[in-house]
Amino acid sequence: MKRLDTYILVKYLTTFLLALALIIVIVITFDVSEKLDKFISHQAPFQGVVFDYYGNFIPGFVNLYSPLFIFISVIFFTSKMAGNTEIIAILSSGISYRRMLRPYLFGSVIVALLVLVLGNFVIPISNRQLFEFEEQYVKSKTTSYYSNVHFQSEPGVQVYTESYDVRNMRASFLYREVLSPNGKLRQRQAADVAEYDTASHLWRCTGYMLRTVDKEGHEELKFQAQELVDLKIEPQDLDLLSQRIETMNTPALIRHIDRETVRGTGTVGEAKIELWQRLLNPIAIIVMTFIGVAISSRKSRGGIGLHLAIGITLAFGFIVFMKITTVFAINGTLTPFMAVLLPQLVFGAAAVYLIHIAPK
Repeated sequence: MKRLDTYILVKYLTTFLLALALIIVIVITFDVSEKLDKFISHQAPFQGVVFDYYGNFIPGFVNLYSPLFIFISVIFFTSKMAGNTEIIAILSSGISYRRMLRPYLFGSVIVALLVLVLGNFVIPISNRQLFEFEEQYVKSKTTSYYSNVHFQSEPGVQVYTESYDVRNMRASFLYREVLSPNGKLRQRQAADVAEYDTASHLWRCTGYMLRTVDKEGHEELKFQAQELVDLKIEPQDLDLLSQRIETMNTPALIRHIDRETVRGTGTVGEAKIELWQRLLNPIAIIVMTFIGVAISSRKSRGGIGLHLAIGITLAFGFIVFMKITTVFAINGTLTPFMAVLLPQLVFGAAAVYLIHIAPK
């Protein structure tokens, strides 16, 4: 890297970090003023508020709004360079416009890789700790019971429970039915109460009944007051909070998508959107970087203010476009992959066009 590359790269990263720090301080200040009463009334520990809540809040906030912060940062320091005729001096020295973009590319790739790692592996862990803290100290009522949980654990196997106690891992009126390919009942397990035994990894069923039906239609019933049974389900299958896709790292999210596809639940579309957003959204950082350079590298009478106004308008247009395509994906009009990729392609094409005409 030459001295010019280092100069622009340092400006790129330091301006981004400074803008990020200022916005985080402002957001946390407003959030504290809003939630202070809840922290005090629920006797939240100071250390927990600082590290467990806001320490886990910041990574998710950075990951969500990093393309917007990058965009504003690039426009800010590039407009300042243009206003000081630095860009004119750079181009007059024989360096081409495309060559000047190299440090911008380096900086955007560095931030994009950081966001990729955060979004796929770090933030899911932070989200779980954040949600647990909110359940205990922020929300007025914690969710420890779920009612009418119904799902397909595997093809042809239906599971239903009237209620499930998360803390005690206890299901009331649990039913598991195995169906043949033609939809006829082959086996039915029922229990008045089923508690998960962590030592044996089996369910301790009270009021247990097993009904089996052979191919000829003959039935056999078995009753037990209490028995350890392998129901081929895990406690997390009944715990809806543990299935929040925001708390899963990417390998776990992929397994969740495969399992939910088999179970036939309606959350597969949202999970696929989350997966593709984690994988493709870092590209937006690179795209918004080049759009920001193309807009702000030319000296204008409006100065930084005009460039920021144009840039913020485009940034929010990008965010709105992403929200619209997400709605289309949830409704089934677009595939999750295209819903996430389409805004990147449209604004990527805009970035290529703007970079092409910027030297002129």
